[in-house]
Amino acid sequence: MAKMIHSMVRVLDEKRSVEFYRQAFSLAVVDRLDFETFTLIYLSNLDTPFELELTVNKGRTEPYSLGDGYGHLAVSVADADAEHLRLTSLGLHPGRLVDLDQDGRKMARFFFISDPDGYKIEVLQRAGRYL
Repeated sequence: MAKMIHSMVRVLDEKRSVEFYRQAFSLAVVDRLDFETFTLIYLSNLDTPFELELTVNKGRTEPYSLGDGYGHLAVSVADADAEHLRLTSLGLHPGRLVDLDQDGRKMARFFFISDPDGYKIEVLQRAGRYL
């Protein structure tokens, strides 16, 4: 059976992106592979073996077009309200908190935040299928 191991996004500024993911989601660099024309940075934390791969293409100065195919990454947290407050206090500008209900039943509590390159990350409160 296949096992999901990482997702990759292209970023312009390694330092800025690594710092955002450290502050926002406690992700730390677990590996960094430097090649002639690009660098791969793998981020993870102790809560999951899944990694986020940041690709920095050397010499790139123009922001990447996210197009209409990219959706979002998702992370779960114990308390969405507390996390929203923490990210706001860091000046990271999370979106509004949303409660998603279906047929009168609460399905999820979440908000979105964008990284420095505009990639959206959904922050879900741990409950139901979002553990």
